[in-house]
Order: sequence, then structure tokens, then C-alpha cells
Amino acid sequence: MLIRLIHHLEEGFIALLLALMTLITFSQVVARYVFSTGFGWALELTTYLFAWLVLFGVSYGIKVGAHIGIDILVRQLPHHLRRIVGLLAVLACCAYCIILLVGATGYVYKIYEVGIEAQDLPIPRWIPFIMLPLGLLLALLRLLQIAWLTATGHLEGLRLADEAREAIELAEGVEVVEVAEVLHPAPGQNRPEKAP
Repeated sequence: MLIRLIHHLEEGFIALLLALMTLITFSQVVARYVFSTGFGWALELTTYLFAWLVLFGVSYGIKVGAHIGIDILVRQLPHHLRRIVGLLAVLACCAYCIILLVGATGYVYKIYEVGIEAQDLPIPRWIPFIMLPLGLLLALLRLLQIAWLTATGHLEGLRLADEAREAIELAEGVEVVEVAEVLHPAPGQNRPEKAP
């Protein structure tokens, strides 16, 4: 129940950011071309909202397996090797995320310390920039979650989007089974029966 609520809150927040960007941009276009005026702060606010959408979307993409990757060689490996390679990939992503998180936190703290104002909005610049460390922290938490599930044998690493498979399944109306899944099934999977 709580997990479903959090999932809906994440999706709702992403939808809210996208709706606000669209609404602000649309009203700016109407104000400029219909009333020959405009809002000086609209572009900066839309830019901040887009940055929040991207940074929040990184962790959500990790959660739902929407990120793309090249895994053609990894898929040919037996299950236990796929898990090892997947775990190494997730740990490399965690290290990268930690490096960015440390840098982003220092950057936002410097902006806070110096007291830089936003260009067109009457707020300190560190407020919209706080999403840098927050987004990276959310991504790191998702990666650590996947690392744990991979280490305990529930996953084989990052779940990546497979657009080709999805397109074939959508067009043909059948489930695509890869050769590696037949030759090296995950534990608990049965091999498909041979045709007579």
C-alpha cells in the first residue's frame, strides 16, 4: 500500500512538473503574441522546472527500467555471470553518482554561502539548485536498491528498456523470448518444451 502510494506520488510529481512547464510556456506565448507583453521570469522558471523534471526522472527511470543500454554481449552470458556483470555495472553507476553528489552538494553550498540570487526570480539561487543533490541522492538510493536485489539474486542488474522487443511484441502480439533465456534460464525458470 505504501509502495503504491509512493509510486503514485512520484508519477504525480513528474506530471505536475510537466504540466507547469507547459502551462507557463503556453501563457508566455499567448502573452507575447496576443497581448505584446510577457513575463520576464517565465523562461528561467521553465528552465528550473525542466531541470527538476530531468533530475527527478533519472531515479524514476532507474526504478521502472526506462534507461537504455547496450547489453547484447551480457545477455549471451549464463545467469550467474550476468548477475556479476550487472552488479559491477550497478556499482560503477553508484560510484559515478557519489562523485556527482559530492560535487553538486559542494556547488549548492557555495551558492548558498555566497548568497547569489536567481536572475529573474526573487529567490536565492540555491533553492532551485537544491534539486541537483536531491536528484542524485534519489538516483543513488535506487541504484543501491538494485545492487541489493542483484546481490541477493532477485535481479541481474539494471533493468534496461528494450524498445526493439517491445515494438515486436506490440506489432506481432506475441512475447519475444531471447536465445540466452532459453540456453541459460534464470534459476526457477523452466526450459521451454521442444516442439514434437
